[in-house]
Amino acid sequence: MGIGAGRAANIKNCELCARKIAEVSETGKIVVEKSTVPVRTAEAVRRVLACNEKGLKFQVLSNPEFLAEGTAMDDLKAPDRVLIGGVQDADGIKAAETLVSVYANWVPREQILTTNLWSSELSKLVANAFLAQRVSSINSISALCEATGADVSEISRAVGIDQRIGRRFLNASIGFGGSCFQKDILNLVYLCETYGLHECADYWNQVIIMNDYQKKRFTEKMVSSMFNTVTGKKIAILGYAFKKDTGDVRETPSMFVVRDLVLEQAKVHVFDPQVKREDMWIEMEYTCGMTKETHPGLDDAVTTSPDAYTACDGAHAFAVLTEWDEFKTLDFERIYKSMAKPAFVFDGRNILDHGKLREIGFEVHAIGKPDPNKFSDL
Repeated sequence: MGIGAGRAANIKNCELCARKIAEVSETGKIVVEKSTVPVRTAEAVRRVLACNEKGLKFQVLSNPEFLAEGTAMDDLKAPDRVLIGGVQDADGIKAAETLVSVYANWVPREQILTTNLWSSELSKLVANAFLAQRVSSINSISALCEATGADVSEISRAVGIDQRIGRRFLNASIGFGGSCFQKDILNLVYLCETYGLHECADYWNQVIIMNDYQKKRFTEKMVSSMFNTVTGKKIAILGYAFKKDTGDVRETPSMFVVRDLVLEQAKVHVFDPQVKREDMWIEMEYTCGMTKETHPGLDDAVTTSPDAYTACDGAHAFAVLTEWDEFKTLDFERIYKSMAKPAFVFDGRNILDHGKLREIGFEVHAIGKPDPNKFSDL
């Protein structure tokens, strides 16, 4: 609600924290800002701290986290870099060096970068925006691959071997999720608009538009492939978390696929090794506004299954939406025998052996992969 709703970051808690520090401190402090915040948030924190009535002196540093869910401890112990931003005067530089000395106990000094405050704050937003941009870029190419008969995995390999580009974050999928990418890009969009940089805002907003398109496109392909209707059909969803090795469902692409299938009146059966049913509903209500009250029959339309085999039993199709390693080694012959025919597979992460699945008898559709039923010259 209010100005910038849905895009601007709410830094209320940063301000409240600064006020509490000023209230209880008896000596000057180095205050380290760890959260991903809009550029120049540290200025607000500095002003609040400077208003203390005890004459205390504070230094504010920006030290954003670059930790990924599922690998956070490894990322902390062996980071690509540590970023520390401070005011570029004698006191600010001294404060930054104090924090540098802490990290230097286990991080090589050349991997500890020091910058001004604003560069540090903005760098974290830009890092997440660049990663998300790569996902949306390769996903846009995946749509072109499906239309032309090219293979997005071969393109990713050919492009990624160029050292100027690199291989990481070039795996086509149903889209990115999680608590950071969309939030940080929308924050970046809002910042650009605030400073009158509307063309820059439009550029970064397109990353979000492409991500939404990819999720919608995946569901539409499921429906069109299954004779243009999924009404009353059982569809198994394998994976609900936004990525493997976590139970986090915030902004997960799976949620949007499930929502669209429910609206198409499919009977959806979900299996994820870590996600709880109540977490699914909490995020569904928060992000999609879909509840048992707003959509009568929702509880019956979505079943949570104890394992992949139960989810697929009697299903017309199964879709892999999270890249859990255990999905690669399922007994697909057993699954095929238990499913309605024709049995459809929709691989939203490109982790399965599509050739073997077709040999078993499945009709396979995957992100950015040519359909042999459509192209005879592959």
